[in-house]
Amino acid sequence: MGSDSKRRTVNFSPPDISESEIKEVVKALQSGWITTGPRTKLLERRLAAYIETGCVDIDCETSGNKERYGSRVVCLSSATAAEELNLRILGITSGDEVLVPAYTYTATASAAIHCGAAVKFIDIQKDGDSVTHMPEIDYDRLEEGITEKTKAVIMVDLGGIVCDYDKVFEIVERKKSLFKPVESDKTPLGDLSARIQKSLGRIAVVADCAHSLGASRIVTRTGNKILENAKREYCGAIADFTSFSFHAVKNFTTAEGGASTWLSVDGIDDSEIYHMYQLLSLHGQNKDALSKNKSGAWEYDIIGPWYKCNMTDIMAGIGLRQLDRYPSMLNRRWQIIKRYDAVCDEMGIKRLVHHTEYMDSSNHLYLIRISGITVRQRNEIIEKMAESGVIVNVHYKPLPMMTAYKGYTEGVGEFPNAYDYYHNLITLPLHTLLSDEDIEYICETLRSVVKQYIE
Repeated sequence: MGSDSKRRTVNFSPPDISESEIKEVVKALQSGWITTGPRTKLLERRLAAYIETGCVDIDCETSGNKERYGSRVVCLSSATAAEELNLRILGITSGDEVLVPAYTYTATASAAIHCGAAVKFIDIQKDGDSVTHMPEIDYDRLEEGITEKTKAVIMVDLGGIVCDYDKVFEIVERKKSLFKPVESDKTPLGDLSARIQKSLGRIAVVADCAHSLGASRIVTRTGNKILENAKREYCGAIADFTSFSFHAVKNFTTAEGGASTWLSVDGIDDSEIYHMYQLLSLHGQNKDALSKNKSGAWEYDIIGPWYKCNMTDIMAGIGLRQLDRYPSMLNRRWQIIKRYDAVCDEMGIKRLVHHTEYMDSSNHLYLIRISGITVRQRNEIIEKMAESGVIVNVHYKPLPMMTAYKGYTEGVGEFPNAYDYYHNLITLPLHTLLSDEDIEYICETLRSVVKQYIE
């Protein structure tokens, strides 16, 4: 590739933090509220409004909007915590089975294992979805995998591309005769879980939207609600329960952090579900620091011996200002994707399709697959790209190949499509700190390195 004088260093995924985020964190530090407080609650309301409307400029401090959006999203310390709490509120426990795509990151499966459930991995479609090429779960195998023990299926919107939730809901409806809701154990959590399972009357559809805040898809149903006309809905408003990640490498970051959201459940008020998340995330304590700070309101109870995974106002301060900028950040990612698409199409390299007539991705990851190469050659390409200053990655090594999950399967041979998708996969840098010159350098480096393997 060109002379050393032209060499650049392009990092894979640095966080995009502007002066506005820094100023908001300083304000949080100066305010006296550095743990869960007013900024966290405001971020929850603004995220709820964004998930419903796709707009980031709704005034969520008016009395009407405070009430409308106030019990719909819970901000937490990570997406893994969010997914685990989703499953615990659903009553997933020992003896239950959770279906998970074999092609995902560990958090998708580990959250279910933390709850005591048995994880059953499902292979992906051959070469991924026929239109988007995302490594999407094989829906025929998903349906075959459902048993009387199955209580939830976790879908993964990998790279920000939205799964076919209509198809998932059709499958769980066809299998609802196998579903038996749990009986209440008379505890507050156990009683809520039993009522949720009874109201759903089927396997829960849980969305791992770690990558897909702001993505949308035209759907014909959301949870148990059948739509009169197909409608575009944003991630967080499609599946029964959803988790988001705000980790440092995500499109939208709070440094660490995540959020849970859910669709309203017939017969159960959203505020009751929201309150249970507060209990689960704060040691089972029935008053948070904000409530206890009110005059004379020190006394509290511990409802259950639960967890500590709340979001702080310092993190929420970052998120509030990130959300202000989010539409322009998504648009910049789309502009970069179009540049990559042109180069990949020119070279005959397989790639994700982030936007279709029925789906708009959040543009989180740019996956390419180079036909005809081996794992060794793929790794050589990664090394040569790095030698030229371009750091690339792989998303992901299928979970059945990982040491932690070898006891859950009979081996990677059960998942030929997942392995085949992985073996020639490379992820290019895709973030909003890339300059036009960086993007051109990445494209030039890709051409120079990959042509050695495809000509």
